[in-house]
Amino acid sequence: MKRRNLLIALSLLAGANTWAEDLPKDTLKVVDIEEVVVIGSPKENRKLREQPLAATILSQKDMQAAQVTSMKSLTGVVPNLYIPDYGSRITSAVYIRGIGSRINTPAVGLYVDNMPYIDKSAFDFNYSDVERIDVLRGPQATLYGRNTMGGLIKVYTKSPFNYQGTDVRLSAATYNTYNASLTHYHRASEKFAFSAGGFYEYDGGFFENSTTGKKADQGNSVGGRLRGIYLPTANLKIDLNVSYEYDDQGGYPYYYTGAVNGTEETFSEGIGKISANQESRYRRNMLNSGMNVEYQAKHFILSSVTGYQYLNDRMFLDQDFIAKDYFNLTQKQRSNMISEELVMKSKPGKNWQWTTGAFGFYQSLNTDAPVTFNQEGVADIIEGNTNSIFKNLKVQYPNMPTLGLKINNPSLYIASDFDTPTLSGALYHQSTFNNLLVKGLSFTAGLRLDYEKLKIKYNSVNTTVNYDFNLNMTMGGRTIMDLTDNVKAPSSLTGEMSNDYLQWLPKFALQYEWKPGNNVYATASRGYRSGGYNVQAFSDLAQKAMKNGMKDALLKSEVFAKAASMIEEYWKSEVVNPEAETYYKPEYTWNYEVGSHLTLWNGKLQADLAAFYMDTKDQQIAKFVESGLGRMIVNAGKSRSIGAEASVRTNLTDAFSINLNYGYTYATFTDYTTNEKTSNPAYKDKGGLKDVSYDGNYVPFVPKHTFSLGGQYIFRLSNRYWLDEVQLNADYTGAGRIYWTEQNTASQPFYGTLNGRIAFAKGPGQIAFWVKNALDKQYDTFYFESMNRGFEQKGRPMQIGVDVRCRF
Repeated sequence: MKRRNLLIALSLLAGANTWAEDLPKDTLKVVDIEEVVVIGSPKENRKLREQPLAATILSQKDMQAAQVTSMKSLTGVVPNLYIPDYGSRITSAVYIRGIGSRINTPAVGLYVDNMPYIDKSAFDFNYSDVERIDVLRGPQATLYGRNTMGGLIKVYTKSPFNYQGTDVRLSAATYNTYNASLTHYHRASEKFAFSAGGFYEYDGGFFENSTTGKKADQGNSVGGRLRGIYLPTANLKIDLNVSYEYDDQGGYPYYYTGAVNGTEETFSEGIGKISANQESRYRRNMLNSGMNVEYQAKHFILSSVTGYQYLNDRMFLDQDFIAKDYFNLTQKQRSNMISEELVMKSKPGKNWQWTTGAFGFYQSLNTDAPVTFNQEGVADIIEGNTNSIFKNLKVQYPNMPTLGLKINNPSLYIASDFDTPTLSGALYHQSTFNNLLVKGLSFTAGLRLDYEKLKIKYNSVNTTVNYDFNLNMTMGGRTIMDLTDNVKAPSSLTGEMSNDYLQWLPKFALQYEWKPGNNVYATASRGYRSGGYNVQAFSDLAQKAMKNGMKDALLKSEVFAKAASMIEEYWKSEVVNPEAETYYKPEYTWNYEVGSHLTLWNGKLQADLAAFYMDTKDQQIAKFVESGLGRMIVNAGKSRSIGAEASVRTNLTDAFSINLNYGYTYATFTDYTTNEKTSNPAYKDKGGLKDVSYDGNYVPFVPKHTFSLGGQYIFRLSNRYWLDEVQLNADYTGAGRIYWTEQNTASQPFYGTLNGRIAFAKGPGQIAFWVKNALDKQYDTFYFESMNRGFEQKGRPMQIGVDVRCRF
């Protein structure tokens, strides 16, 4: 009996992570991934296709066929999921159903082996040991809390209990792309198994910088993973997982597209080129560890998931993105995050199924993000903009003296150091009542109380240099005052702020199942994304503090003492209000959804359908700060998303299968009014600002359509042939139209890429030849505007490669 219980524990607790290539091949039925690959989740009582939610499940076989090698390659494979591949590994912008985030806190959550990844900087990691990916669309806040208002991505790695041996993979492709991985899985006994592996990746880069003559996106990564599973008794499992990854990559290959908003072009020679004069790079050290402890009692299952993540990265960015030597940003982040979750749930198969849990995490995050103005930036931006203000004042007040500013510093260093610790805790419960009133009818109700405390301590005191400047005053062509001795104006901006959030996150669902694998459902759920502080916006505040310091220094000068009243009148102090200018509010949404999971034609076809309506309040939108020295989040009033999704899998024969995924999202602003600067004198009394309404405009970075159509044909050969099988895969994946700005003045029309793969297998070995973007489709994967200039990152061109794999 004990041995029998142990085998049950192995299947239910350790998870039967069967290799996708070894799945049954002699059936016309669509393989139910959740039956063949049993993955233990501490919260769910039922398989995803039996729950009232929209989800996509990708096995290792699916990932291989669709060439999913990272999170960013999921676009189109999952309906209404868009992850633009741009920038570097720190930029993992995930959008689902019109909800997403380019910077700061994510709107779509990520769990790896049941451990939460809180920081979006950690989302883009190596997938060499991944067994399965689940993508849940719509708010998952009742069970998973903050920052899952758009959805949730769950990644599972392979279990050493269910595969023993060594897996070796080698790959090479055009554009000098190489990678290798080796993982060994060993089951020492019925109670203990472990795996250990490592990988190395080298990317030669796709895009050349015309100024430096080098590839802008060249880089490499190295890392590994250790996992051990111990079953001390028949009903207890301890699962420990540790991974490390180091990345060193170039990035931000942004092509300059020219001036925007009617401004005059001043750098025409750089149009259509990547021309940044300094090399931008991103380096990241990342350590993740998680321990899952699961105990199966007679009537319930108790789980504990403890996680720790260490992240230390550095981003150097030539942030003007052109050959001019204006300014650059160096951002260093150091984060330590520890999380703990306790979950108790009922055993499967009961009429009353329930889950109760408590979750908490603490993250310490230090960000050092100084901005350096180089010589051209000092002259053209700080000095030039200030003198432009003086000229405009002279136009408005012809009788005033003419002022002229000269900065003597060859460069200016604006220091910025921030500590932003986050503390979060939650209690939640969800119950499902099955066979309610009639057989097959179920009702689900859940509620989560989520608390979060966010603090920031900022320090922009410049202790290394004072700002030296001269200022002269002339009238009628005659100098009436001239400050010939340099005036020193120190800049100082220090303080701290904090905010608390307390959220109630309910969920309600009604579902009817008339036979296994066939159901319809309707849900209503609330989600939210936490607020925060825009640390990159402090560079603008520091500039204001610097200008105010310059003015104060003039007022204290003997030369200008007599002109104090004139200086006060013509040189207005700029208000510095850190909380008002850096804080952004939480984002909230209600999602209403109807859908169905269908299994038809005697299991030959699986279809998942959904339609949704989402109301979002205080939507968080990323934009560049006024000076172009960084990005910030602003709250954009309200938006609405309406859409539908469809996924179809079918086996037409035992050799030929087709899958189709389509998503439609119509996401528009319903209440979004902001302001922008104008030189129109009619707005002089309003500080030169006019109101602009974006009501009815499309939400940026949300494709109207996502689409993928894939097919697979397997030639299974008899023993008289040297090969066991030949597998052909082809898929067409696309997304669009995508609007890049709130003004909807720039967009990417619908585009698609054709991909293919042919694999030859013999015993434990396989060699595959593949092509991505076979038609060499030209498209933009990212576009933005900064300092009245437009920039774009292009999609990757056609790439051809070969993979070699051996398992022994």
